[in-house]
Amino acid sequence: MDNSSVIYGNKMPKKVVKKAEKSKAKYIKKYGDDSQKDYKISFKPISTLDYLGADNIVFGEENQKFEKNALIVGNIRMGFGHYRISIAIASCAKALGFKPYWLDLASFDATGSKMIREQNDMYSLASRISQKSKLFNHFVWEPLNCEGFKKISYNAKDQKNSELLVPIYRNIDKEIPYVATHVWPAQAAVHAGMKHVVNAVPDNWPMGLHLAEGSIMTVQTPFAYQGYKTLDGFDKKKLNGLRDDQLKLVGCYVDHELLVDLDKDNEARRKRLKEGKPLRFLMTVGGAGAGFNQYLAMVKHLIPYVKEKKVALFINFGDHKTVYEKLLAKIPELKSQTKEFFNKYEDLKKLRDELLHSEAEGIYAIYNKDIFEAVYSTNLLMRTSDLLITKPSELVFYPIPKLFMRHIGGHEVYGGIFGREYGDATPERPDEKSINDMLDYLINDPDLLTQMTRRIDQLKSWGHYDGGYEAVRLAAGLKK
Repeated sequence: MDNSSVIYGNKMPKKVVKKAEKSKAKYIKKYGDDSQKDYKISFKPISTLDYLGADNIVFGEENQKFEKNALIVGNIRMGFGHYRISIAIASCAKALGFKPYWLDLASFDATGSKMIREQNDMYSLASRISQKSKLFNHFVWEPLNCEGFKKISYNAKDQKNSELLVPIYRNIDKEIPYVATHVWPAQAAVHAGMKHVVNAVPDNWPMGLHLAEGSIMTVQTPFAYQGYKTLDGFDKKKLNGLRDDQLKLVGCYVDHELLVDLDKDNEARRKRLKEGKPLRFLMTVGGAGAGFNQYLAMVKHLIPYVKEKKVALFINFGDHKTVYEKLLAKIPELKSQTKEFFNKYEDLKKLRDELLHSEAEGIYAIYNKDIFEAVYSTNLLMRTSDLLITKPSELVFYPIPKLFMRHIGGHEVYGGIFGREYGDATPERPDEKSINDMLDYLINDPDLLTQMTRRIDQLKSWGHYDGGYEAVRLAAGLKK
């Protein structure tokens, strides 16, 4: 199937198609042609996700058989976001009776995987540069993430490059329901002949980057739905949009574990706020490690509140221990206030269980070398936290009051707008002063947090957070 020449009935210019073909040829020349390789498929349990019974798909000596109730979550690691969404989809699949299998296309010794890793390295580098250079951010990074990736012509190159991933699927049963949490796994699955592919689109800002013709595209927001339905602004000329059977508005992708007791968790938040207990702030350091200056300013600002026992601060550094070390160099007193949970995931799980019934005080620094532990530590602590401090990325869509840092990449702006308009988040705070002013406001007048928890209860009753279940149902052909 050639989805580079014609995309949803929209014919691409010859120069766009030629550029896409050159891109694929470049990677074959660099990493080799493995199109005839017979990669055998095996499975390894993911111990961190043991509660899901999830198995990681790996290359092996002989093909292993998938279980009858299998559902594959196709993903890549690009920052933490796509892994986090993948965990949410796997969680919802498990809750609906499926056996989740994890397919990280960047993890293999294959040509297509090497292509992904190269592009991911470039993306992470550019993201970090954008935080250090205002000129690069203004003239390159912001326009690329907002308008550059929006063009439908951008999709042609990705479609051609994703053909390199097809050999990985050679020994995967094409009838297995499949949910992709990044566009490349969606495109690759379609090229490989998978029959039941859902492309779970992560952002609120519609982009040509996310198109995967041949899949069912699911979106979390009405704004994204309108964008993909019309493809308005994807090209200078008017385009054919997507049909009803190609696009579904499903709601936010959220883990079953975060939803099943959400009413009780919100009631516990309101009780802590009413009784004047220390506010529990959960701060996340993303996969690209960007935004250091805002982290530094907030931690400095919150330490006096921590000493007064008005705030307990949890910081998940993910697998970026260097960020913690940089903070210690800038704030020497941080060390004496902090309890370190470094590669102590089991201890962190015990702490979470204790926090459901006990008090929190001080600063907790969390770091895990293992990627699954690094990502899921935020999920673990989310239930017992009162406020999540994050950039407006994939965590925009999670059911907890949120304070938004400055976005990284123009597409995240629209996630921030979504959160504030739906009422479970603050507006984006673009600099150190504005975010610390908001922290002061939330600490000294916590009524706003109380209102956010009530809004979250209301949104849950509407099915606002049920997107993970719906994506799984669509892949499996189940009715709601």
